[in-house]
Amino acid sequence: MKEESKVVENLEKKDELLETEVAEENSEKALVEKELIEKAVKEEAQIENETTDEVSKDVESKVDDEQKAEEVETEEELSTRELKNSEMAAVLVEEAKVIVNNADMQMEECQLLLAKDLEEYDEAKEALNEGGLKECEVLLTTLGYEDGSDEKVIVDEVVFEVKEEVEPVIVQDVSSGKFTGFLMALILAVGVFVGMVYVAIQKLGITIDTTTVPTQQSLEPVFSWYGKLIGMNGDPLFGLALVLFVTILVFCIIYAIRVSTKATKNLNFATQQLEDAEAYTAHKSDCKSEMDRVDLHITDAIKTLNTYQVILNEQKGKLQRILYLEEEKEDFSDYHEKSKEEMKETKNLINSLQNFTSISMSEEGRLSTASVQMLKKAQRTMKRMIERLY
Repeated sequence: MKEESKVVENLEKKDELLETEVAEENSEKALVEKELIEKAVKEEAQIENETTDEVSKDVESKVDDEQKAEEVETEEELSTRELKNSEMAAVLVEEAKVIVNNADMQMEECQLLLAKDLEEYDEAKEALNEGGLKECEVLLTTLGYEDGSDEKVIVDEVVFEVKEEVEPVIVQDVSSGKFTGFLMALILAVGVFVGMVYVAIQKLGITIDTTTVPTQQSLEPVFSWYGKLIGMNGDPLFGLALVLFVTILVFCIIYAIRVSTKATKNLNFATQQLEDAEAYTAHKSDCKSEMDRVDLHITDAIKTLNTYQVILNEQKGKLQRILYLEEEKEDFSDYHEKSKEEMKETKNLINSLQNFTSISMSEEGRLSTASVQMLKKAQRTMKRMIERLY
């Protein structure tokens, strides 16, 4: 029994040892798995951080590139805007020339169109006179028709005349002032050089023969004196360098001042010319608008004259019929009532037409109000006649 109990105890101990080992192994595996999981999490976090850093770097680089591009554009814009006064003046002068040339070209085209319109208007009047107007007047006189009007129509020979109110603008080029600046700077620089030499001569109490070209030996004391002024132990080379430096400095200053002043004046002058050119263009635009009105008026007048020619041709035939069938009457009241009505309508057409064509279309360079009114009156008379015929 004792041996069996020992055997049982030994078995139980083995089981406990096995369970302990298994538990330890499980705990070790759990630790290993935990470590692996933590390591994997850390690696993923690291990868995410690296990706985020790369993305942020890309974004920052793009932003920097955009900012640099904007800075470059801004610098280019500034460099374009900050033109020198002389360059800006030249640009303004060219712009003024273009404006004036365009205005003159448009006005020239308007004048050519106006000349063509007036030529066509004269042709229409001539065709009207030869195509019925004169014969109607002769027939009315022959028939003895009188409307009781003794007024003689005075024809104005000038149909339309353009009045130029603004003097032509001549855009002048501007000079840079470099040549005159060079001459002024050179003269003053030579004066400074001579003046410095004269001051040294006075200080040294020496004389230089001005009738001949000064030699190196005669000028050496002068430059030595300036060499002493700058502490170079009277070295004439340093003295000469000082005199030349001052002379060149004065030359550069005078030249820069002259060019800068001239550039400012040029800019002001060019700006004024541009303003004058714009005012000139505005006036020419008004003239062009007025010429367009005149063009429409003359075109309408030509159409009216052509219609009158057709109607008067028809009236001429009626008057010829009256004269042929009724012959000349000693007393006007002897004509048929319809014949007298035709003669009256014909005379009304002639009077209305002559009232329009006798006056000028222009009034101080603009379309005459009287001409517009007379044309409308002639058109109303013509319209009544057409309505009577139909």
